[in-house]
Amino acid sequence: MRPAWLAAGLAVLGAAWLGPLPEWSRQSFAAHMLMHMGVVAVAAPLVAAGLARSRFDPARHWPGWFAPMPASALEFVVVWAWHAPALHHAAGHVPELLVVEQGSFLLVGLLVWVAAFGGDAGRRRDRAAAGVAGLLMTSMHMTLLGVLLALASRPLYAGHGSAMLGLSALQDQHLGGVLMLVFGGVAYLLGALVLLAGLLRDRRGMVADG
Repeated sequence: MRPAWLAAGLAVLGAAWLGPLPEWSRQSFAAHMLMHMGVVAVAAPLVAAGLARSRFDPARHWPGWFAPMPASALEFVVVWAWHAPALHHAAGHVPELLVVEQGSFLLVGLLVWVAAFGGDAGRRRDRAAAGVAGLLMTSMHMTLLGVLLALASRPLYAGHGSAMLGLSALQDQHLGGVLMLVFGGVAYLLGALVLLAGLLRDRRGMVADG
């Protein structure tokens, strides 16, 4: 286990959930997106990196439940469902639903990252290859949703706007879409590239040994 990575992930999670973002997210879609990205694209990979290949790694104990592609597909469903205007509005006005929303974001985020980076060392190459595909799939759907939000011609989420930044509802939504592109699309892409680099190093090592 890597305690520093785990502690950093928990610190980011605490900042996202215990700081001002939950209150700001009631009025600002961008604040909501910043909280969401902090959970799935920063805290979740740090926690997963802290647990990966340790005795606390859930992918070692239950590998069938942590397959990268199904994990990515589940995250797609959860993320897109919660960004449907009706569910997003409900989560912003009912505290219990906000807890469910954020908890589901954390669970599917951890599922994807642990599935990609965790597991037994003996099957590391196979899992890493599947992890590359799963993280790329997640990066693509995060990018697509971010683009749709950033380029929308009308606000999809009534009642939002950032008085603090002087943004209209549409500008606030556009900023939220950009945050998803920057944090969501890029974080999962970088994760896939890290795994791919490891696979290529292993391949070169096998060729050299052969």
